Amino acid sequence: MNLEYRELLPDNFPGNSKVWIYQSSRLFTLSEALEIETLLNKFAAEWRSHGAEVNAYCNLFFGQFIVLMADESQVGVGGCSTDSSVRFIKDLSEKFGVDLLNRTNLAFVIKDKIQVLPMSQLPYAFENGFINGDTLFFDNLVLNKAALESKWIVPVKESWLASKLPLQVPS
Repeated sequence: MNLEYRELLPDNFPGNSKVWIYQSSRLFTLSEALEIETLLNKFAAEWRSHGAEVNAYCNLFFGQFIVLMADESQVGVGGCSTDSSVRFIKDLSEKFGVDLLNRTNLAFVIKDKIQVLPMSQLPYAFENGFINGDTLFFDNLVLNKAALESKWIVPVKESWLASKLPLQVPS
C-alpha cells in the first residue's frame, strides 16, 4: 500500500497551520470520493472566520480520511468557524451514511490495507497478533501541519497508543 501523502499537502502553509482529521468508518466508493472532493473544495473556498476568508486546505486521503487545514497566519479560526467545520463534517456523515466523528475508532495498516478497530478491541487485537508495536497507526490527533507530515502515520510503539498496550521494551 502506498502511504505517500506529503506531496499533496500545500507548500505555502506554515508548519503551525491548524489541522483536523476526520476518519470515516469505512472506505468511500470512488463516486463518493469524487463528490466529497468537490464538497471539500467548496468548503475550503467558502470557509470564513468572523467574515474573513480562512486560508484553508481540505482533502480526502486514502479514501477514508478527511483532512482540514487552516493557515492562521492571517485569520485565526475561532469557535464559530470551528463550529461551521464540524457542521460540515456532520453533514457529510449524514449524506454518505458514515461516522466521521467517532474518535474511539482507530485505523491501522494491517496486511497492506487500512483496518478500523474500535478502541475496545485493541487489547484483543494485540494479544492475538493482529497488531503489534511495529504496526502502522493513523494518529488522527495531530494538531498541525508539521505533526501531520511527521507523526500522522507512525508505528504503534511511537504513538500515544504505546502506553495502552503491553509492548515489549528491548533489553
